[in-house]
Amino acid sequence: MQISERMKRLPPYALGKVRAMMMEERAKGVDVIDLGMGNPDQPTPVHIIEKMCQVAHDPKAHRYSASKGILHLRRAICERYQQDFGVELDSETEAIVTIGAKEGISHLMLALLDPGDVALVPEPAYPIHMYSVVIAGANVVSVPLRPENNFVLDLDQLRREEMWPKPKVLVLNYPHNPTTAVVDLSFFEKVVAFAKEKGMIVIHDLAYKDLYFDGCKPPSFLQVKGAKDVGVEFFSLTKSYNMAGWRVGFCLGNPWVIKQLTNLKGYLDYGIFTPIQVASITALRGEQSCAEQIRKMYQSRRDVLVEGLNKIGWKVEKPKATMFIWAPVPEKFRSMNSLDFSIKLLKEGAVVVSPGIGFGEHGEGYVRFALVENEMRTQQAIRNMRRIFQ
Repeated sequence: MQISERMKRLPPYALGKVRAMMMEERAKGVDVIDLGMGNPDQPTPVHIIEKMCQVAHDPKAHRYSASKGILHLRRAICERYQQDFGVELDSETEAIVTIGAKEGISHLMLALLDPGDVALVPEPAYPIHMYSVVIAGANVVSVPLRPENNFVLDLDQLRREEMWPKPKVLVLNYPHNPTTAVVDLSFFEKVVAFAKEKGMIVIHDLAYKDLYFDGCKPPSFLQVKGAKDVGVEFFSLTKSYNMAGWRVGFCLGNPWVIKQLTNLKGYLDYGIFTPIQVASITALRGEQSCAEQIRKMYQSRRDVLVEGLNKIGWKVEKPKATMFIWAPVPEKFRSMNSLDFSIKLLKEGAVVVSPGIGFGEHGEGYVRFALVENEMRTQQAIRNMRRIFQ
Protein backbone atom coordinates (compact mmCIF):
# COMPACT_ATOMS: atom_id res chain seq x y z
CA MET A 1 0.00 0.00 0.00
CA GLN A 2 1.17 3.55 -0.74
CA ILE A 3 0.41 6.64 1.29
CA SER A 4 -0.59 9.89 -0.37
CA GLU A 5 1.89 12.58 -1.35
CA ARG A 6 0.13 14.77 1.20
CA MET A 7 1.10 12.40 4.01
CA LYS A 8 4.65 12.13 2.73
CA ARG A 9 5.05 15.87 3.19
CA LEU A 10 4.28 15.67 6.92
CA PRO A 11 7.49 15.32 8.97
CA PRO A 12 7.91 13.10 12.04
CA TYR A 13 6.19 14.73 15.00
CA ALA A 14 9.05 15.83 17.27
CA LEU A 15 6.72 16.52 20.18
CA GLY A 16 5.42 12.96 19.88
CA LYS A 17 8.86 11.44 20.50
CA VAL A 18 9.13 12.98 23.97
CA ARG A 19 5.59 11.91 24.84
CA ALA A 20 6.32 8.34 23.80
CA MET A 21 9.38 8.30 26.05
CA MET A 22 7.27 9.74 28.87
CA MET A 23 4.89 6.79 28.59
CA GLU A 24 7.83 4.40 28.74
CA GLU A 25 9.08 6.03 31.94
CA ARG A 26 5.64 5.93 33.53
CA ALA A 27 5.34 2.24 32.61
CA LYS A 28 8.49 1.71 34.71
CA GLY A 29 6.77 3.35 37.68
CA VAL A 30 8.50 6.75 37.42
CA ASP A 31 6.36 9.68 38.66
CA VAL A 32 6.78 11.89 35.60
CA ILE A 33 5.39 15.43 35.81
CA ASP A 34 3.99 16.38 32.41
CA LEU A 35 4.46 20.07 31.61
CA GLY A 36 4.65 19.45 27.89
CA MET A 37 1.16 19.46 26.41
CA GLY A 38 -1.11 22.51 26.74
CA ASN A 39 -4.03 20.40 27.96
CA PRO A 40 -6.14 22.15 30.64
CA ASP A 41 -6.25 19.99 33.76
CA GLN A 42 -9.28 21.52 35.48
CA PRO A 43 -12.94 20.58 34.85
CA THR A 44 -15.40 22.67 32.90
CA PRO A 45 -17.44 24.97 35.20
CA VAL A 46 -20.44 23.18 36.69
CA HIS A 47 -23.15 25.48 35.27
CA ILE A 48 -21.94 24.70 31.74
CA ILE A 49 -21.94 20.94 32.38
CA GLU A 50 -25.41 21.09 33.90
CA LYS A 51 -26.82 22.88 30.87
CA MET A 52 -25.40 20.22 28.55
CA CYS A 53 -26.91 17.43 30.67
CA GLN A 54 -30.28 19.18 30.75
CA VAL A 55 -30.44 19.56 26.96
CA ALA A 56 -29.16 16.03 26.38
CA HIS A 57 -32.43 14.69 27.86
CA ASP A 58 -34.38 16.31 25.01
CA PRO A 59 -34.91 13.63 22.32
CA LYS A 60 -34.89 16.26 19.56
CA ALA A 61 -31.39 17.37 20.59
CA HIS A 62 -29.91 14.10 19.30
CA ARG A 63 -30.63 14.76 15.63
CA TYR A 64 -28.14 16.19 13.19
CA SER A 65 -27.22 19.78 14.05
CA ALA A 66 -26.28 22.69 11.78
CA SER A 67 -22.84 22.50 10.17
CA LYS A 68 -22.28 26.24 10.59
CA GLY A 69 -23.52 26.17 14.19
CA ILE A 70 -26.92 26.87 15.68
CA LEU A 71 -28.15 30.44 15.34
CA HIS A 72 -28.17 31.32 19.05
CA LEU A 73 -24.56 30.18 19.50
CA ARG A 74 -23.46 32.34 16.59
CA ARG A 75 -25.37 35.22 18.11
CA ALA A 76 -23.74 34.55 21.50
CA ILE A 77 -20.19 34.76 20.15
CA CYS A 78 -21.06 37.98 18.30
CA GLU A 79 -22.44 39.42 21.54
CA ARG A 80 -19.26 38.41 23.38
CA TYR A 81 -17.10 40.19 20.79
CA GLN A 82 -19.26 43.30 21.11
CA GLN A 83 -18.89 43.26 24.90
CA ASP A 84 -15.18 42.45 24.99
CA PHE A 85 -13.87 44.37 21.99
CA GLY A 86 -16.63 46.65 20.69
CA VAL A 87 -16.62 44.66 17.45
CA GLU A 88 -19.89 44.39 15.50
CA LEU A 89 -20.40 41.04 13.74
CA ASP A 90 -23.28 39.70 11.68
CA SER A 91 -24.18 36.26 13.03
CA GLU A 92 -25.41 35.12 9.60
CA THR A 93 -22.55 36.18 7.37
CA GLU A 94 -19.57 36.89 9.65
CA ALA A 95 -19.60 33.98 12.11
CA ILE A 96 -19.36 30.21 11.90
CA VAL A 97 -18.97 27.57 14.60
CA THR A 98 -16.09 25.11 14.12
CA ILE A 99 -15.22 21.84 15.82
CA GLY A 100 -12.45 23.56 17.72
CA ALA A 101 -10.10 26.14 16.21
CA LYS A 102 -7.73 23.43 14.96
CA GLU A 103 -10.39 21.86 12.76
CA GLY A 104 -11.54 25.26 11.57
CA ILE A 105 -8.07 26.42 10.54
CA SER A 106 -7.33 23.12 8.79
CA HIS A 107 -10.52 23.17 6.75
CA LEU A 108 -10.20 26.85 5.97
CA MET A 109 -6.80 26.18 4.41
CA LEU A 110 -8.41 23.49 2.24
CA ALA A 111 -11.05 26.02 1.19
CA LEU A 112 -8.57 28.79 0.36
CA LEU A 113 -5.39 27.15 -0.94
CA ASP A 114 -4.48 25.13 -4.01
CA PRO A 115 -1.27 23.22 -4.77
CA GLY A 116 1.40 25.79 -5.57
CA ASP A 117 -0.18 28.53 -3.46
CA VAL A 118 1.92 30.09 -0.71
CA ALA A 119 1.09 30.90 2.91
CA LEU A 120 3.29 32.99 5.20
CA VAL A 121 3.61 31.45 8.65
CA PRO A 122 5.70 33.17 11.36
CA GLU A 123 7.86 30.61 13.13
CA PRO A 124 8.23 29.16 15.74
CA ALA A 125 4.57 28.27 15.34
CA TYR A 126 1.82 26.11 16.71
CA PRO A 127 2.22 23.09 14.40
CA ILE A 128 -1.24 23.19 12.77
CA HIS A 129 -0.53 26.72 11.51
CA MET A 130 2.20 25.22 9.31
CA TYR A 131 0.89 21.75 8.60
CA SER A 132 -2.67 22.73 7.70
CA VAL A 133 -1.05 24.50 4.75
CA VAL A 134 0.93 21.37 3.88
CA ILE A 135 -2.17 19.18 4.14
CA ALA A 136 -3.93 21.53 1.73
CA GLY A 137 -1.12 20.87 -0.77
CA ALA A 138 0.20 24.44 -0.64
CA ASN A 139 3.64 25.72 0.33
CA VAL A 140 4.72 27.28 3.63
CA VAL A 141 7.12 30.21 3.69
CA SER A 142 8.38 30.40 7.26
CA VAL A 143 9.08 33.89 8.54
CA PRO A 144 11.41 33.85 11.58
CA LEU A 145 10.24 35.41 14.82
CA ARG A 146 13.34 36.67 16.59
CA PRO A 147 13.93 37.22 20.31
CA GLU A 148 15.51 40.62 19.63
CA ASN A 149 12.12 41.69 18.26
CA ASN A 150 10.26 40.08 21.20
CA PHE A 151 9.00 37.40 18.79
CA VAL A 152 6.78 39.92 17.01
CA LEU A 153 6.59 39.67 13.21
CA ASP A 154 8.71 42.34 11.52
CA LEU A 155 6.31 43.61 8.87
CA ASP A 156 8.76 46.20 7.56
CA GLN A 157 11.34 43.51 6.81
CA LEU A 158 8.65 41.34 5.23
CA ARG A 159 7.53 44.22 3.04
CA ARG A 160 11.04 44.58 1.61
CA GLU A 161 11.22 40.94 0.52
CA GLU A 162 10.10 39.99 -2.98
CA MET A 163 8.23 36.68 -3.04
CA TRP A 164 7.01 34.67 -5.99
CA PRO A 165 4.45 33.29 -6.24
CA LYS A 166 2.73 36.01 -4.27
CA PRO A 167 1.62 34.72 -0.84
CA LYS A 168 -2.12 34.22 -0.56
CA VAL A 169 -2.46 33.85 3.21
CA LEU A 170 -0.75 35.25 6.32
CA VAL A 171 -1.22 33.31 9.58
CA LEU A 172 -0.89 35.15 12.90
CA ASN A 173 -1.31 34.12 16.53
CA TYR A 174 -1.09 36.70 19.33
CA PRO A 175 -0.84 36.05 22.24
CA HIS A 176 1.56 33.62 20.70
CA ASN A 177 2.03 29.90 21.15
CA PRO A 178 4.76 28.89 21.88
CA THR A 179 6.70 32.13 22.55
CA THR A 180 3.97 33.87 24.66
CA ALA A 181 4.62 37.13 22.74
CA VAL A 182 1.92 39.79 22.82
CA VAL A 183 1.13 42.75 20.55
CA ASP A 184 -0.87 45.94 20.81
CA LEU A 185 -3.56 47.26 18.49
CA SER A 186 -1.07 49.32 16.47
CA PHE A 187 0.55 46.08 15.29
CA PHE A 188 -2.76 44.85 13.89
CA GLU A 189 -3.27 48.23 12.19
CA LYS A 190 0.00 47.62 10.36
CA VAL A 191 -1.12 44.08 9.52
CA VAL A 192 -4.33 45.33 7.91
CA ALA A 193 -2.42 47.89 5.84
CA PHE A 194 0.12 45.25 4.83
CA ALA A 195 -2.57 42.74 3.82
CA LYS A 196 -4.38 45.33 1.70
CA GLU A 197 -1.13 46.33 0.04
CA LYS A 198 -0.19 42.72 -0.75
CA GLY A 199 -3.67 41.36 -1.46
CA MET A 200 -3.42 38.67 1.24
CA ILE A 201 -5.95 37.02 3.52
CA VAL A 202 -5.11 37.24 7.23
CA ILE A 203 -5.97 34.35 9.54
CA HIS A 204 -5.51 35.29 13.18
CA ASP A 205 -5.70 32.67 15.95
CA LEU A 206 -6.85 34.28 19.22
CA ALA A 207 -6.84 31.09 21.29
CA TYR A 208 -5.56 32.87 24.42
CA LYS A 209 -7.98 35.79 24.39
CA ASP A 210 -8.78 35.40 28.09
CA LEU A 211 -5.46 34.09 29.45
CA TYR A 212 -3.66 37.36 30.07
CA PHE A 213 -1.83 38.53 33.18
CA ASP A 214 -1.02 41.73 35.06
CA GLY A 215 -3.83 43.60 33.30
CA CYS A 216 -2.31 43.18 29.81
CA LYS A 217 -5.56 42.40 27.97
CA PRO A 218 -4.79 41.40 24.36
CA PRO A 219 -6.59 43.10 21.48
CA SER A 220 -8.61 41.42 18.76
CA PHE A 221 -7.42 41.70 15.17
CA LEU A 222 -11.03 42.55 14.26
CA GLN A 223 -10.91 45.74 16.34
CA VAL A 224 -8.96 47.46 13.56
CA LYS A 225 -10.95 49.39 10.98
CA GLY A 226 -10.84 47.43 7.73
CA ALA A 227 -9.80 44.15 9.37
CA LYS A 228 -12.94 42.40 8.16
CA ASP A 229 -12.01 43.44 4.61
CA VAL A 230 -8.87 41.31 4.70
CA GLY A 231 -9.26 38.48 7.17
CA VAL A 232 -10.80 36.40 9.92
CA GLU A 233 -10.11 35.52 13.52
CA PHE A 234 -10.42 32.17 15.29
CA PHE A 235 -11.40 31.80 18.91
CA SER A 236 -12.31 28.71 20.95
CA LEU A 237 -13.76 27.94 24.36
CA THR A 238 -10.94 25.52 25.19
CA LYS A 239 -8.73 27.71 27.36
CA SER A 240 -11.19 30.34 28.55
CA TYR A 241 -13.66 27.85 30.07
CA ASN A 242 -11.64 24.61 30.45
CA MET A 243 -13.59 23.09 27.55
CA ALA A 244 -10.75 21.31 25.76
CA GLY A 245 -12.57 18.05 24.99
CA TRP A 246 -15.79 19.79 23.99
CA ARG A 247 -14.22 21.07 20.73
CA VAL A 248 -16.07 24.34 20.23
CA GLY A 249 -14.46 27.08 18.15
CA PHE A 250 -15.43 30.01 15.98
CA CYS A 251 -14.28 31.72 12.80
CA LEU A 252 -15.27 35.38 12.64
CA GLY A 253 -14.83 38.23 10.19
CA ASN A 254 -14.69 38.51 6.40
CA PRO A 255 -18.00 37.30 4.91
CA TRP A 256 -16.43 35.84 1.76
CA VAL A 257 -13.94 33.78 3.79
CA ILE A 258 -16.70 32.64 6.16
CA LYS A 259 -18.78 31.57 3.15
CA GLN A 260 -15.95 29.43 1.76
CA LEU A 261 -15.50 27.65 5.07
CA THR A 262 -19.29 27.23 5.41
CA ASN A 263 -19.52 25.66 1.95
CA LEU A 264 -16.68 23.21 2.61
CA LYS A 265 -17.91 22.18 6.06
CA GLY A 266 -21.34 21.53 4.57
CA TYR A 267 -19.78 18.57 2.77
CA LEU A 268 -17.78 17.35 5.76
CA ASP A 269 -19.84 17.46 8.96
CA TYR A 270 -23.26 17.94 10.51
CA GLY A 271 -22.07 20.27 13.24
CA ILE A 272 -21.33 19.81 16.92
CA PHE A 273 -23.71 17.81 19.15
CA THR A 274 -26.56 20.23 19.94
CA PRO A 275 -26.35 19.92 23.77
CA ILE A 276 -22.70 20.99 23.58
CA GLN A 277 -23.63 24.01 21.48
CA VAL A 278 -26.40 25.06 23.88
CA ALA A 279 -24.02 24.67 26.84
CA SER A 280 -21.53 26.84 24.94
CA ILE A 281 -24.16 29.57 24.79
CA THR A 282 -24.33 29.34 28.59
CA ALA A 283 -20.55 29.71 28.75
CA LEU A 284 -20.57 32.85 26.60
CA ARG A 285 -23.69 34.53 28.01
CA GLY A 286 -23.46 33.38 31.63
CA GLU A 287 -21.55 34.67 34.63
CA GLN A 288 -17.94 35.30 33.58
CA SER A 289 -16.40 34.96 37.03
CA CYS A 290 -15.33 31.41 36.09
CA ALA A 291 -13.13 32.78 33.30
CA GLU A 292 -11.59 35.23 35.77
CA GLN A 293 -10.87 32.40 38.21
CA ILE A 294 -9.22 30.38 35.45
CA ARG A 295 -7.04 33.36 34.52
CA LYS A 296 -5.98 33.85 38.15
CA MET A 297 -5.13 30.15 38.43
CA TYR A 298 -2.79 30.32 35.45
CA GLN A 299 -1.19 33.51 36.75
CA SER A 300 -0.48 31.83 40.09
CA ARG A 301 1.04 28.82 38.35
CA ARG A 302 3.11 31.13 36.14
CA ASP A 303 4.52 32.91 39.17
CA VAL A 304 5.43 29.67 40.96
CA LEU A 305 7.11 28.14 37.91
CA VAL A 306 9.04 31.21 36.77
CA GLU A 307 10.23 32.12 40.26
CA GLY A 308 11.24 28.52 40.87
CA LEU A 309 13.18 28.27 37.61
CA ASN A 310 15.06 31.45 38.39
CA LYS A 311 15.97 30.16 41.86
CA ILE A 312 17.65 27.08 40.40
CA GLY A 313 19.61 29.19 37.94
CA TRP A 314 17.38 29.00 34.86
CA LYS A 315 16.80 32.61 33.82
CA VAL A 316 13.25 33.02 32.52
CA GLU A 317 10.93 36.04 32.28
CA LYS A 318 7.27 36.05 33.24
CA PRO A 319 4.98 35.94 30.19
CA LYS A 320 2.15 38.43 29.86
CA ALA A 321 -0.29 35.91 28.40
CA THR A 322 -1.02 32.28 27.39
CA MET A 323 -0.64 29.13 29.48
CA PHE A 324 3.02 28.62 28.59
CA ILE A 325 6.57 29.54 29.52
CA TRP A 326 9.03 29.86 26.59
CA ALA A 327 12.42 29.20 28.11
CA PRO A 328 15.85 29.29 26.44
CA VAL A 329 17.92 26.16 26.97
CA PRO A 330 20.03 27.06 30.04
CA GLU A 331 23.56 28.35 29.45
CA LYS A 332 25.02 25.23 31.05
CA PHE A 333 23.40 23.02 28.40
CA ARG A 334 23.64 25.20 25.29
CA SER A 335 25.73 22.55 23.52
CA MET A 336 22.60 20.36 23.43
CA ASN A 337 19.75 20.77 20.99
CA SER A 338 16.25 21.29 22.38
CA LEU A 339 15.15 17.69 21.81
CA ASP A 340 18.18 16.20 23.57
CA PHE A 341 17.80 18.64 26.44
CA SER A 342 14.11 17.77 26.77
CA ILE A 343 15.05 14.10 26.93
CA LYS A 344 17.62 14.90 29.63
CA LEU A 345 14.93 16.67 31.69
CA LEU A 346 12.71 13.63 31.33
CA LYS A 347 15.34 11.02 32.11
CA GLU A 348 17.13 12.83 34.93
CA GLY A 349 14.44 15.12 36.29
CA ALA A 350 11.20 13.22 35.51
CA VAL A 351 9.77 16.40 33.95
CA VAL A 352 8.32 16.64 30.45
CA VAL A 353 8.63 19.83 28.39
CA SER A 354 8.12 20.41 24.66
CA PRO A 355 11.33 20.85 22.65
CA GLY A 356 11.43 24.06 20.66
CA ILE A 357 12.28 22.24 17.43
CA GLY A 358 8.75 20.82 17.53
CA PHE A 359 7.51 24.31 16.63
CA GLY A 360 9.80 24.70 13.62
CA GLU A 361 13.50 25.22 13.05
CA HIS A 362 13.38 28.73 14.54
CA GLY A 363 12.21 27.22 17.82
CA GLU A 364 15.56 25.53 18.30
CA GLY A 365 17.37 26.60 21.46
CA TYR A 366 14.15 26.82 23.51
CA VAL A 367 11.73 24.57 25.35
CA ARG A 368 8.09 25.21 26.23
CA PHE A 369 6.52 24.59 29.63
CA ALA A 370 2.72 24.29 29.91
CA LEU A 371 1.05 25.55 33.10
CA VAL A 372 -1.04 22.42 33.49
CA GLU A 373 -0.11 21.28 37.00
CA ASN A 374 -1.08 22.82 40.33
CA GLU A 375 1.36 24.78 42.44
CA MET A 376 2.43 21.78 44.56
CA ARG A 377 3.23 19.61 41.56
CA THR A 378 4.98 22.55 39.91
CA GLN A 379 7.17 22.98 43.00
CA GLN A 380 7.95 19.26 42.85
CA ALA A 381 8.98 19.69 39.21
CA ILE A 382 11.34 22.49 40.27
CA ARG A 383 12.91 20.26 42.91
CA ASN A 384 13.33 17.49 40.33
CA MET A 385 14.99 19.82 37.83
CA ARG A 386 17.29 21.27 40.47
CA ARG A 387 19.20 17.98 40.33
CA ILE A 388 20.49 18.60 36.83
CA PHE A 389 21.71 22.09 37.73
CA GLN A 390 23.86 20.95 40.65
